[in-house]
Amino acid sequence: MRNLTEIRPESEAILRRVGDRVRARRSELGITGKELAQRAGLSARFVSQLECGHANIAIGRLASIARALELPIERLVAQPSGACGVALLGLRGAGKTTLGRALAGRLGLPFVELDERVEAQAGMAVAGIFALHGEAWYRREEEACLRRLADTGERVVVALSGGIVGNAEAFELVRRRFVTVWLRARPEEHMQRVVDQGDSRPMAERSDAMSELRTILAAREPLYRQAGLAVDTSGRSEAQALDALLAAVA
Repeated sequence: MRNLTEIRPESEAILRRVGDRVRARRSELGITGKELAQRAGLSARFVSQLECGHANIAIGRLASIARALELPIERLVAQPSGACGVALLGLRGAGKTTLGRALAGRLGLPFVELDERVEAQAGMAVAGIFALHGEAWYRREEEACLRRLADTGERVVVALSGGIVGNAEAFELVRRRFVTVWLRARPEEHMQRVVDQGDSRPMAERSDAMSELRTILAAREPLYRQAGLAVDTSGRSEAQALDALLAAVA
């Protein structure tokens, strides 16, 4: 008989994946755990355990949950696609780092901040790269780091620079090799989130900072819309935005 400890990691991964997808879809439908249980003809306790990744899932119960969520059952259990992972797009303050780390944790994947890869390669901060070498040099390094990441074949969640959409080669590569998600937000929320993080640079000696941000967003929006998916984080808590993101990539 096969030792149960040999299959436990795989089983736990499946349970976590199903739980995350059930919770995300329930959030998308705007129903409570109790309402889902009533729709499925199951106990609220079972639904709670299922969403936490702790339930003993019989196929009949899972089928009932899938019907209640208006999903084919394979959507709840299928392995993630063969893409290199998930790439998050958007302006600063969209939540790429915060939501990216949380998403990676839920999916059991490494999280990568592409700017950090570029900085490690160059041996200096992004600001220094732009000051010393210029944007064109930075964009070449950005594409090279992204290509190396994709070529490893490792599935990751990667947060991209806000301006990568202006780097045609890199943007084409990321759309071809990753599931791309544009994290949208209202301009006011982009600005406030950056300031809340303790970064006052967007407002420093720039009375028209909000106008500049709106201009940048308007210029980039047609490119951001080329992402495979979009999740609006405006007016949502981190937990709500994460549920929406999970529902989108599940």
